[in-house]
Amino acid sequence: MNCFMFPGQPLSPCTTLPYDADFRELSALVRDLAGLDLQGASWPEGEGNRHVKLQLLGVALSLHRLRSLKREGSEPELVTEHSMGIYPALVACGSLSEREAIELTWRIGAVLARTGPSRKFALGCVVGLTVDTLLPVARRHGVHLANHNTTRHILLSGRRENMVAAMEAAMEADAFSAKVIDYDAPLHSPLMAPFSDSIGEIVAGYRYAEPLCPLVNHLDQRRLTAPEIPRFLVEQLSRPVWWDRTYRELRALGVSRFVEVGTGDALKKYNRWIDGEPGS
Repeated sequence: MNCFMFPGQPLSPCTTLPYDADFRELSALVRDLAGLDLQGASWPEGEGNRHVKLQLLGVALSLHRLRSLKREGSEPELVTEHSMGIYPALVACGSLSEREAIELTWRIGAVLARTGPSRKFALGCVVGLTVDTLLPVARRHGVHLANHNTTRHILLSGRRENMVAAMEAAMEADAFSAKVIDYDAPLHSPLMAPFSDSIGEIVAGYRYAEPLCPLVNHLDQRRLTAPEIPRFLVEQLSRPVWWDRTYRELRALGVSRFVEVGTGDALKKYNRWIDGEPGS
Protein backbone atom coordinates (compact mmCIF):
# COMPACT_ATOMS: atom_id res chain seq x y z
CA MET A 1 0.00 0.00 0.00
CA ASN A 2 1.33 3.46 -0.85
CA CYS A 3 0.82 6.77 0.91
CA PHE A 4 1.32 10.32 -0.37
CA MET A 5 2.71 12.53 2.41
CA PHE A 6 2.36 16.31 2.12
CA PRO A 7 4.94 18.32 4.10
CA GLY A 8 4.27 21.67 5.72
CA GLN A 9 5.69 25.06 4.86
CA PRO A 10 9.36 25.10 3.78
CA LEU A 11 11.53 27.14 6.15
CA SER A 12 13.53 28.79 3.36
CA PRO A 13 13.06 29.56 -0.36
CA CYS A 14 14.24 27.06 -2.97
CA THR A 15 17.36 28.06 -4.87
CA THR A 16 15.83 26.91 -8.16
CA LEU A 17 12.21 26.47 -9.12
CA PRO A 18 10.68 24.30 -11.84
CA TYR A 19 9.85 26.14 -15.03
CA ASP A 20 7.83 23.64 -16.99
CA ALA A 21 4.27 24.17 -18.23
CA ASP A 22 2.73 22.78 -15.03
CA PHE A 23 4.63 25.08 -12.71
CA ARG A 24 3.99 28.08 -14.94
CA GLU A 25 0.28 27.29 -14.76
CA LEU A 26 0.36 26.92 -10.98
CA SER A 27 2.44 30.12 -10.65
CA ALA A 28 -0.20 31.93 -12.71
CA LEU A 29 -2.88 30.73 -10.27
CA VAL A 30 -0.83 32.03 -7.33
CA ARG A 31 -0.34 35.37 -9.09
CA ASP A 32 -4.06 35.59 -9.93
CA LEU A 33 -5.32 34.66 -6.46
CA ALA A 34 -2.66 36.12 -4.16
CA GLY A 35 -0.82 38.69 -6.28
CA LEU A 36 2.49 36.94 -5.67
CA ASP A 37 5.10 36.35 -8.34
CA LEU A 38 6.73 33.12 -7.15
CA GLN A 39 9.78 33.67 -9.35
CA GLY A 40 10.37 37.31 -8.42
CA ALA A 41 8.77 37.12 -4.94
CA SER A 42 7.12 40.51 -5.42
CA TRP A 43 3.83 41.61 -3.83
CA PRO A 44 1.91 44.34 -5.71
CA GLU A 45 0.61 46.11 -2.60
CA GLY A 46 2.85 44.75 0.14
CA GLU A 47 0.02 42.63 1.56
CA GLY A 48 2.04 39.48 2.06
CA ASN A 49 5.21 38.65 3.92
CA ARG A 50 8.01 36.10 3.79
CA HIS A 51 6.06 33.39 5.60
CA VAL A 52 2.97 33.69 3.42
CA LYS A 53 5.24 33.48 0.40
CA LEU A 54 6.76 30.27 1.74
CA GLN A 55 3.30 28.84 2.46
CA LEU A 56 2.18 29.53 -1.11
CA LEU A 57 5.46 28.24 -2.51
CA GLY A 58 5.13 25.03 -0.52
CA VAL A 59 1.59 24.43 -1.78
CA ALA A 60 2.57 25.19 -5.40
CA LEU A 61 5.52 22.80 -5.25
CA SER A 62 3.38 20.05 -3.72
CA LEU A 63 0.73 20.50 -6.39
CA HIS A 64 3.42 20.46 -9.07
CA ARG A 65 4.82 17.18 -7.73
CA LEU A 66 1.30 15.75 -7.44
CA ARG A 67 0.66 16.50 -11.11
CA SER A 68 3.90 14.75 -12.07
CA LEU A 69 3.08 11.66 -10.04
CA LYS A 70 -0.39 11.37 -11.51
CA ARG A 71 0.95 11.82 -15.02
CA GLU A 72 3.26 8.89 -14.30
CA GLY A 73 0.24 6.83 -13.31
CA SER A 74 0.94 6.93 -9.56
CA GLU A 75 -2.16 7.31 -7.41
CA PRO A 76 -2.27 7.27 -3.60
CA GLU A 77 -4.08 4.59 -1.64
CA LEU A 78 -3.78 6.75 1.47
CA VAL A 79 -3.02 10.45 1.96
CA THR A 80 -1.60 12.16 5.02
CA GLU A 81 -0.30 15.63 5.83
CA HIS A 82 1.93 17.64 8.15
CA SER A 83 0.75 21.11 9.21
CA MET A 84 0.20 23.35 6.14
CA GLY A 85 0.45 20.27 3.93
CA ILE A 86 -3.27 19.78 4.54
CA TYR A 87 -4.18 22.11 1.64
CA PRO A 88 -2.51 20.18 -1.22
CA ALA A 89 -3.48 16.93 0.56
CA LEU A 90 -7.13 17.93 0.09
CA VAL A 91 -6.45 18.25 -3.63
CA ALA A 92 -4.80 14.81 -3.74
CA CYS A 93 -7.89 13.14 -2.33
CA GLY A 94 -10.32 15.15 -4.46
CA SER A 95 -11.85 17.31 -1.72
CA LEU A 96 -10.72 20.66 -3.18
CA SER A 97 -9.51 21.94 -6.53
CA GLU A 98 -6.00 23.33 -7.00
CA ARG A 99 -7.45 26.82 -7.28
CA GLU A 100 -9.38 26.45 -4.02
CA ALA A 101 -6.34 25.08 -2.15
CA ILE A 102 -4.16 27.99 -3.28
CA GLU A 103 -6.84 30.56 -2.46
CA LEU A 104 -7.44 29.00 0.97
CA THR A 105 -3.71 29.02 1.72
CA TRP A 106 -3.50 32.70 0.76
CA ARG A 107 -6.54 33.81 2.74
CA ILE A 108 -5.53 31.98 5.91
CA GLY A 109 -1.91 33.07 5.48
CA ALA A 110 -3.03 36.69 5.21
CA VAL A 111 -4.85 36.40 8.55
CA LEU A 112 -1.74 34.95 10.17
CA ALA A 113 0.47 37.65 8.64
CA ARG A 114 -1.61 40.40 10.24
CA THR A 115 -0.64 39.14 13.70
CA GLY A 116 3.07 39.76 13.08
CA PRO A 117 3.35 43.57 13.43
CA SER A 118 1.73 43.63 16.88
CA ARG A 119 3.58 40.73 18.51
CA LYS A 120 6.78 38.83 17.83
CA PHE A 121 6.42 35.07 17.73
CA ALA A 122 8.85 32.24 17.13
CA LEU A 123 9.19 28.50 16.80
CA GLY A 124 11.80 26.62 18.77
CA CYS A 125 13.38 23.55 17.16
CA VAL A 126 14.82 21.16 19.76
CA VAL A 127 16.78 18.03 18.90
CA GLY A 128 17.89 15.50 21.49
CA LEU A 129 15.29 15.83 24.28
CA THR A 130 12.17 13.73 24.78
CA VAL A 131 8.80 15.39 25.22
CA ASP A 132 8.74 14.37 28.91
CA THR A 133 11.93 16.35 29.46
CA LEU A 134 11.03 19.28 27.23
CA LEU A 135 7.42 19.95 28.31
CA PRO A 136 8.36 21.14 31.84
CA VAL A 137 10.86 23.52 30.21
CA ALA A 138 8.16 24.77 27.84
CA ARG A 139 5.63 25.32 30.62
CA ARG A 140 8.16 27.13 32.78
CA HIS A 141 8.84 29.62 30.00
CA GLY A 142 5.28 30.01 28.68
CA VAL A 143 5.71 28.29 25.31
CA HIS A 144 3.84 25.33 23.84
CA LEU A 145 4.37 22.00 22.09
CA ALA A 146 3.83 22.54 18.33
CA ASN A 147 5.32 19.58 16.40
CA HIS A 148 6.17 16.17 17.81
CA ASN A 149 8.03 14.92 14.75
CA THR A 150 10.01 12.12 16.43
CA THR A 151 10.70 11.28 20.06
CA ARG A 152 13.74 13.59 19.93
CA HIS A 153 12.84 16.16 17.25
CA ILE A 154 10.29 18.60 18.64
CA LEU A 155 9.10 22.11 17.80
CA LEU A 156 7.73 24.57 20.32
CA SER A 157 5.66 27.68 19.56
CA GLY A 158 5.14 30.96 21.40
CA ARG A 159 6.25 34.54 21.91
CA ARG A 160 9.79 35.22 20.82
CA GLU A 161 11.14 36.54 24.12
CA ASN A 162 9.84 33.44 25.89
CA MET A 163 11.22 31.15 23.19
CA VAL A 164 14.74 32.54 23.50
CA ALA A 165 14.73 31.70 27.21
CA ALA A 166 13.18 28.27 26.56
CA MET A 167 15.89 27.38 24.03
CA GLU A 168 18.61 28.40 26.48
CA ALA A 169 16.97 26.18 29.10
CA ALA A 170 16.72 23.30 26.61
CA MET A 171 20.45 23.48 25.98
CA GLU A 172 21.06 23.47 29.73
CA ALA A 173 18.94 20.28 29.84
CA ASP A 174 21.44 18.66 27.42
CA ALA A 175 19.60 19.14 24.11
CA PHE A 176 21.80 18.40 21.12
CA SER A 177 20.57 21.63 19.50
CA ALA A 178 17.93 24.28 20.23
CA LYS A 179 17.22 26.91 17.59
CA VAL A 180 14.89 29.92 17.54
CA ILE A 181 13.02 30.42 14.23
CA ASP A 182 11.21 33.76 13.89
CA TYR A 183 7.60 33.37 12.76
CA ASP A 184 4.60 35.62 12.27
CA ALA A 185 2.11 33.55 14.25
CA PRO A 186 2.20 31.04 17.15
CA LEU A 187 1.23 28.09 14.94
CA HIS A 188 -0.05 24.87 16.52
CA SER A 189 -0.44 26.42 19.95
CA PRO A 190 -3.34 27.70 22.11
CA LEU A 191 -2.19 31.25 21.29
CA MET A 192 -3.92 30.81 17.91
CA ALA A 193 -7.35 30.80 19.60
CA PRO A 194 -8.04 34.55 18.98
CA PHE A 195 -7.84 33.91 15.22
CA SER A 196 -10.15 30.89 15.18
CA ASP A 197 -13.32 32.84 14.37
CA SER A 198 -11.75 34.67 11.41
CA ILE A 199 -10.27 31.46 10.01
CA GLY A 200 -13.52 29.59 10.67
CA GLU A 201 -15.42 32.10 8.53
CA ILE A 202 -12.94 31.58 5.70
CA VAL A 203 -13.01 27.78 5.67
CA ALA A 204 -16.81 27.72 5.96
CA GLY A 205 -17.03 29.38 2.55
CA TYR A 206 -15.80 26.29 0.66
CA ARG A 207 -17.49 23.05 -0.32
CA TYR A 208 -15.43 19.97 0.58
CA ALA A 209 -16.06 16.79 -1.38
CA GLU A 210 -15.82 13.42 0.34
CA PRO A 211 -12.21 12.20 0.06
CA LEU A 212 -11.77 9.68 -2.76
CA CYS A 213 -9.10 7.88 -0.72
CA PRO A 214 -8.53 7.87 3.04
CA LEU A 215 -7.07 11.12 4.41
CA VAL A 216 -5.34 10.39 7.74
CA ASN A 217 -4.98 13.51 9.87
CA HIS A 218 -2.05 14.46 12.12
CA LEU A 219 -4.09 15.24 15.24
CA ASP A 220 -5.73 11.94 16.18
CA GLN A 221 -4.76 9.78 13.15
CA ARG A 222 -8.38 9.24 12.12
CA ARG A 223 -9.65 9.42 8.56
CA LEU A 224 -11.24 12.79 7.84
CA THR A 225 -14.70 12.88 6.30
CA ALA A 226 -15.99 15.84 4.28
CA PRO A 227 -18.10 17.32 7.14
CA GLU A 228 -15.08 17.15 9.49
CA ILE A 229 -12.66 19.01 7.22
CA PRO A 230 -13.69 22.63 8.01
CA ARG A 231 -13.42 22.06 11.75
CA PHE A 232 -10.08 20.31 11.32
CA LEU A 233 -8.68 23.23 9.29
CA VAL A 234 -9.39 25.54 12.22
CA GLU A 235 -8.43 23.21 15.07
CA GLN A 236 -5.15 22.06 13.56
CA LEU A 237 -3.75 25.59 13.76
CA SER A 238 -4.01 25.63 17.57
CA ARG A 239 -3.12 22.00 18.32
CA PRO A 240 0.19 20.10 18.00
CA VAL A 241 1.22 18.08 14.95
CA TRP A 242 1.80 14.45 16.01
CA TRP A 243 3.87 13.16 13.13
CA ASP A 244 5.40 10.20 14.94
CA ARG A 245 1.96 8.87 15.89
CA THR A 246 0.71 9.44 12.36
CA TYR A 247 3.61 7.56 10.78
CA ARG A 248 3.25 4.64 13.20
CA GLU A 249 -0.49 4.44 12.48
CA LEU A 250 0.13 4.38 8.74
CA ARG A 251 2.64 1.58 9.14
CA ALA A 252 0.09 -0.33 11.24
CA LEU A 253 -2.46 0.13 8.43
CA GLY A 254 -0.06 -1.64 6.07
CA VAL A 255 1.61 1.24 4.23
CA SER A 256 4.92 0.06 2.79
CA ARG A 257 5.68 2.92 0.37
CA PHE A 258 5.77 6.56 1.42
CA VAL A 259 6.03 9.30 -1.21
CA GLU A 260 6.86 12.82 -0.02
CA VAL A 261 4.89 15.14 -2.28
CA GLY A 262 6.60 18.50 -2.02
CA THR A 263 9.95 20.15 -1.55
CA GLY A 264 12.73 18.54 0.47
CA ASP A 265 12.73 15.25 2.36
CA ALA A 266 11.94 16.26 5.96
CA LEU A 267 9.15 13.72 6.40
CA LYS A 268 11.24 10.89 4.94
CA LYS A 269 14.00 11.85 7.38
CA TYR A 270 11.59 11.80 10.34
CA ASN A 271 10.32 8.39 9.20
CA ARG A 272 13.86 6.98 9.15
CA TRP A 273 14.50 8.33 12.65
CA ILE A 274 11.24 6.82 13.93
CA ASP A 275 12.10 3.46 12.36
CA GLY A 276 15.43 3.55 14.17
CA GLU A 277 13.93 4.25 17.60
CA PRO A 278 13.68 1.50 20.23
CA GLY A 279 10.49 -0.54 19.89
CA SER A 280 9.90 0.41 16.25
